Amino acid sequence: MRFKKTWGMGLTVMLAAGMLAGCGGNNNGGTPAPEKTPANSTNTANAPAEKGDEPVTLKWALWDWEATAYYEPLIKAYTDANPHVTIEYVDLGSTDYMTMLSTQLSGGADLDVLTIKDIPGYANLVKQNHLEPLNGFIGDSGIDKAAYGGTVEQIQVNDEVYALPFRSDFWLIYYNKDLFDKAGVPYPTNDMTFDQYEEIARSVTSGSGAEKVYGAHHHTWRSAVQLFGILDGQHSVVDGNYDFLKPTYERALKMQDDGIIMDYATLKTSSTHYSGVFYNNSVATLNMGSWFIATQIEKVKSGESAAVNWGIVKYPHPDGVEPGTTLGTITSLAVNQKSAKKEAALDFLKFVTGDEGAAVIASTGTIPAIKNAEVLDSIASIDGFPTDENSKEALNTAKTYLEMPIHEKSADIEVILNENHDNIMTKNTSIDQGLADMNKRVELILGN
Repeated sequence: MRFKKTWGMGLTVMLAAGMLAGCGGNNNGGTPAPEKTPANSTNTANAPAEKGDEPVTLKWALWDWEATAYYEPLIKAYTDANPHVTIEYVDLGSTDYMTMLSTQLSGGADLDVLTIKDIPGYANLVKQNHLEPLNGFIGDSGIDKAAYGGTVEQIQVNDEVYALPFRSDFWLIYYNKDLFDKAGVPYPTNDMTFDQYEEIARSVTSGSGAEKVYGAHHHTWRSAVQLFGILDGQHSVVDGNYDFLKPTYERALKMQDDGIIMDYATLKTSSTHYSGVFYNNSVATLNMGSWFIATQIEKVKSGESAAVNWGIVKYPHPDGVEPGTTLGTITSLAVNQKSAKKEAALDFLKFVTGDEGAAVIASTGTIPAIKNAEVLDSIASIDGFPTDENSKEALNTAKTYLEMPIHEKSADIEVILNENHDNIMTKNTSIDQGLADMNKRVELILGN
C-alpha cells in the first residue's frame, strides 16, 4: 500500500473541468503515482489548534488522485475552514479498488474516511462490518436525505445507512440541434414518454449509407436498453423475474430492424464507441450518462467533435411517471467503524457529501450527488455547456434509480444479465428464451 500525504494548507485548487469517465462515472487509471509533495505545500500537521480544536490527522482511502479533479479542492476547502485538521490520502489505485479496500480494512489498516466506488463492493464491506452505521448521525446532524434524489434509501441495508453519496452520474438524452434543424423536426423536450421518444427518433432518421443519420443510439451496454424497464419503480434487475423487460426489448429490436438505431451486432464486433457516432453527426440523439457532458465540451473545443450545436434533455419516462426520473450510479463516502477519529471523520464526510462539498465538486465540471440551484448554475455556467434553458433544466432530476441496486449477489446477477442482453440484441436467442434464461439462472443464484 502506498501512502501519499497532503497537508491541509498547501493544496493548489484545480478549477479546470475534469473529463468524466465512462458508465458509472469512475475514472479509470493505473497504479498510484510516486509520492509527490504539491507545489508550495506547507506541513500544518503541527500548526497551533484553534481553541477547543485539537490537531487531528484523517486518512482518506481513494483511487486515482492524479486523474481526479475534485479531491484536491475538496480537501483545501475543508482544511481552510478547519485548520486543525490534516487530510492524508491513501491512493489504492483504480484497478480492483474495492477489493484492495476490503483487504486493507480486514488487515486493520489505519484508515478513517472511505470512498465507496460501487454497490457490490459496498454491500461486501457492510457484510464484513467495516462501515460505521450512519442513521443516528444523519438524524443528529439534520441531514436531509431527500436532497440526494432517493439514492440514500436505495443503499439501505436492513434499514441502516452506511454511506452518503457525493457524486451522482445519471442518464440523459443528448441531441444534435443541426440534425434536427435539417430534418425540420422540433427539438426533444424535458418531458418525453417512451412513445414520444421513439416517434421523435423515427422522424429525424434519414438517408442511407455514408449519409445515414440514425434518430437514436443505444450503446452496447445492457443499461442502454434494459434499464428503460425499471423507470416505473415497480421492478428491479435483482428481483429474479425479468418478464417485465419484454416490451422494452420488443421496442429496441423494432427500432433496430427499422434502421432507427444502429445494429447491435455491428456495434459490438466493430467496438464502435458511442462518442464517435455523436461526434461525426451520425446520430441525432444519444442515450448516455451525464459523464459525457464534460467530454463533449472538451471535444468540441479541441475540434474532435463536429456536433458543435448540441443540447441535453431529461431521460424519457413511462406514462404516468414524473419527468426527470432517470437511472444513475453513485460514488459515496463512509467511515471506518474501527476509526479512532470518528467524530472528525464524520464531520469531513458531512462536508464532502453536503451542499458545500457539492459546490466544490461542481466547480470542477463534475456532477455532485446534491444538485441544488447553486450547483446547477455552476455546471451550466461552464464554458461550452449548452446555453438553452432546456439543457440547464435537464440537470434537475426528480428520481434516480440505481443501475444496479444493492444486493449481496449483484456481481453474479450482472454476468447473467449481460450475457442474455447480448444474445437477445444479436438475435442469437428470442426475447422469450433470453428472459427465461435470466429468470432460471438468477433464481438459482438467489436460492443459494
